[in-house]
Amino acid sequence: MSETQGAGDGAEERITELEIKASYVEDTLDQLNMTIYRQQQQIDALLAEVRHLRQQVPADGVGGGRNLRDELPPHY
Repeated sequence: MSETQGAGDGAEERITELEIKASYVEDTLDQLNMTIYRQQQQIDALLAEVRHLRQQVPADGVGGGRNLRDELPPHY
C-alpha cells in the first residue's frame, strides 16, 4: 500500500507545481494585458495630438515656404 501512496504523493507534488506555474502565468498575463492597455492609451493620446497639430497647420500651405536664412541667429 505504500507504493500507491508514494505514487499519489508524486502526482500531488506535480499538481501543486503545475498550479504554482499556472498562477505565475496568470500573473504575467495580467501584467502584459495592463501594459498593452497603457500602450493603447498612449497611442490614442498621440493620435489625438497629431490630429490637433494637423489642424494647426494651414491647409493651403501659406506660411510654409519660409526662408531658413531669415531664422539664422544675428551673430551669423
